[in-house]
Amino acid sequence: MGKRLISALFCVLLLTGEAVAGWYQVENYEGTVGPDPVHLSLQRYDSFGSGITVEGSYFYNAKQRPIALYGTVNGTKISLCEIADDKEFDRVLVMGSKTPVDTAGCPFTLDVNADGASGSWSKGADKLPVLLKKVASFDDTGDAKIDGTVEIPFWAETAADRFAGVYANTSAGICMTKMQVIKKSSGKIVQQIRFGDDDCNAGMLMTPIYMNVQKGVEHGKDIISVNFRGAGAGYTTDYVFNRTTRKYQQKK
Repeated sequence: MGKRLISALFCVLLLTGEAVAGWYQVENYEGTVGPDPVHLSLQRYDSFGSGITVEGSYFYNAKQRPIALYGTVNGTKISLCEIADDKEFDRVLVMGSKTPVDTAGCPFTLDVNADGASGSWSKGADKLPVLLKKVASFDDTGDAKIDGTVEIPFWAETAADRFAGVYANTSAGICMTKMQVIKKSSGKIVQQIRFGDDDCNAGMLMTPIYMNVQKGVEHGKDIISVNFRGAGAGYTTDYVFNRTTRKYQQKK
């Protein structure tokens, strides 16, 4: 997602009063949709003008392609919609819907508890059971708390790779300590980019957490931009894919 759109979302959050200390409440799950293993991550919000109170990202283990989610929470019930294309992504998740969202026809209907979630995924005539176990979480809305190994499946992807951020509680607080590059064809980690930021700012710009890594293209090369909080509206560090080494290197 382009930096212009990230900046637009950040400004919207500032104007709505959402961009304050204590932004992230994230829970990660592993389980199945029908017979297929999945990983799912959800970030909760107090409210948006559109009525969205949860956003997320999930992928099927066999495909390793992140699918963006948004929806609503009502007590223990969560309804989740899948983003269909880039146009819907920009309209709903980047710019924000100007009218209340309707989740009545969305695929996921879940009932969550302290240990996980269960429910169903349905589309058309297809209906599959969903069973999920909570495996990790973190919350920085009060005293920073983190449980388990928190890996965030970012929405950004290339044709060959997806990207995951490993978040940890450091002496300076919770932040992304490294970014994994994961080959979609094998599901294997092929590179890890570590962040030696003493202020613990990596991956903590006050966007949806899944948008803290963005993908672009310059001169035919894939560019991956990592967001950092700080310096007012935050800043980014770019990594370019080197076709010789088959690695992402920091852009100079």
